[in-house]
Amino acid sequence: MDINEFIANFADQFDDTDSSEIMAETKFRELKEWSSMTGLAILNMINTNYSVRLNFSEFKSVNTVQELFDLVSIYSDKE
Repeated sequence: MDINEFIANFADQFDDTDSSEIMAETKFRELKEWSSMTGLAILNMINTNYSVRLNFSEFKSVNTVQELFDLVSIYSDKE
């Protein structure tokens, strides 16, 4: 799993946010376009692309794209 690919997949979940605004250190909940629907889209993207199902408390425990990537990496490495 590659962080740049993950960031690109993550950025694809936003309609109006330019992908250049999203980096590893981005606190994604602070993005102007952030909503609970975007969060669900991101969880679905993670499940579809990486075969990882995060529960709500796990997802809520991370703040940056890098932290989310690290969490997904832990689960994807187990398989």
